[in-house]
Amino acid sequence: MYHGIINIYKEAGYTSHDVVAKLRGILRQKKIGHTGTLDPDAVGVLPVCLGVGTRLCDMLAGETKEYVAELRLGITTDTQDMSGTVLSRKDAVVSKEEAVQAIYSFLGNYEQVPPMYSALKVNGKKLYELARQGKEVERKARSVRIEELEILQMELPVIRFRVVCSKGTYIRTLCDDIGRKLGCGGVMQSLTRTRVGQFPAADALTVSDVERCRDDGSLSRYIIPVDQVFSHLHAVYVKDGYLKLPVNGNRLHAQMIHGDYAYHDSEQVRVYGGQDIFFGIYRYEKEPEMFFPVKMFLSGDEGGK
Repeated sequence: MYHGIINIYKEAGYTSHDVVAKLRGILRQKKIGHTGTLDPDAVGVLPVCLGVGTRLCDMLAGETKEYVAELRLGITTDTQDMSGTVLSRKDAVVSKEEAVQAIYSFLGNYEQVPPMYSALKVNGKKLYELARQGKEVERKARSVRIEELEILQMELPVIRFRVVCSKGTYIRTLCDDIGRKLGCGGVMQSLTRTRVGQFPAADALTVSDVERCRDDGSLSRYIIPVDQVFSHLHAVYVKDGYLKLPVNGNRLHAQMIHGDYAYHDSEQVRVYGGQDIFFGIYRYEKEPEMFFPVKMFLSGDEGGK
């Protein structure tokens, strides 16, 4: 079984679920999960977790994401992208200066109302299922954060821009909101996810690439070990006499750890055993000088590596 993360480039026409299903067939293992959906028409980075790496899915889903999007002013649709039913058309009588001002006004925190065509659930039902039945329900606005905005090209009524944003941000809703602010409406014309956390599009493989690498024996070079995701955390090693404790997910006293590193209270660390076997992430508490498990990644066959 494969363990780790593989950086997939999702192509147009596939859902994120489709990608996982295809990879299960190619890699011949069931334990695979993705880290956040991309719309079928969108393309780009979709980190996929394998084996014990699936314990990372919820953590990676919260990573900052980067997109390149095209906004088409003067059109609105029920899905907020070009795949939906057109609701309105009007001339986008907007100057470049007005467009720039409207776009950059969304920098920082803003309250975004999730679209009806989304996988969010209300009373146990997915919004897109209700939308397909012609129903619309009230959605609460959620606070999202636009970290960076950069206009890459402007040939009105089309604007191409780059955005870095927090978890839960809908770029098609951002396009719709910009259009509303300009008074002419707007729709997302295309979307490419160029980065999720530390995973850039430049390093991503298509599903076909994965199949080719499986056949030529090079796939392991592209599977990122689980512990690499936490490379920013200090690494500690458990003394040989205490290795059974992290195997069972137990807490550790500071005296059970090699070295005399000065830990900060509540600091998280990577915990290893002999032969660089990765056990998981622990949190240090100054009182009583103990390490407590946060997330364990030890596998039965490869020790989480």
